[in-house]
Formats: sequence, C-alpha cells, structure tokens
Amino acid sequence: MKFELPEIKKGLHWTTVTSEKALLAVIGIATCIASAQYLFGMYEAKEILLADLFMLFIYVEIIGMVGAFYSTNRIPVTLPIIIAITALCRLIIMQSKNMEALDLLVEAGAILVLSGSAYIMSLKDRVSLEKQKEFKKEKDGAS
Repeated sequence: MKFELPEIKKGLHWTTVTSEKALLAVIGIATCIASAQYLFGMYEAKEILLADLFMLFIYVEIIGMVGAFYSTNRIPVTLPIIIAITALCRLIIMQSKNMEALDLLVEAGAILVLSGSAYIMSLKDRVSLEKQKEFKKEKDGAS
C-alpha cells in the first residue's frame, strides 16, 4: 500500500508555483540587465560583429521563453533547443578561424541533432493540438 498525503501535496503546491514564477522573473530581469550591459559594451567598442548579433538574439529568446511561461504557464521545449542551436552557431562563428575541422564537424552535428529534436517536438505539439481538437469535438458532440 502506497502512503500518500494529498493534503500536504496540495498545501505545498503553491510553493512550487511561486518559486518557479519568482525564479523566472529573476531570470528575465537578469537577462534584460545582461543585454543592456552587452549593448553598452558594443557601444564602447564601437563595433558590431555577427557574434554580437547572435548573442543579442540569445537574450531575446530567453526573454521570449520567460514571456511564454507567463502567458501559458508552461515552457515550450523547443525554445531551449533553439537557444542551444543559436549558442552553437555563435560559438562556430567566433572560433571558426582557429577551429580544428573535426571540432567544427562535431558542433555542426550537434546543431543537426538539436534541429531534428526541435522538429520532432514540434510534431508532438501538433499531434497534441489535434488530439485536443478531437476531444473537444467529441465532448461537444456528446452534449
């Protein structure tokens, strides 16, 4: 027999929700500060490189991920995958002149694997949405 305390689970659920929202707010604020610092560094250097644009894009994606959580109460799995792809692209651009060919192939392979993962996850989301529509139709038809 499994011993469960549903009252304690329900009573502590708010701590998980609150801490998750608070930490994501901190991540959002810290990302805004980091992007402002990065922009200031670009201004001081008086130079904008492709790697800088990729870095700013990563900041935007992180802020978008936090915003997606607040609007839907869940983080789409594809967003962190896209952030990882962008980070790998930035790394390749920054280090491509001094990189060994094998390292470049490994990083390109990692991008390929992550891209495949993002595609598979997007298919899962589509299938899930189709199932929700079918369930809603069945529910409306039964009423």
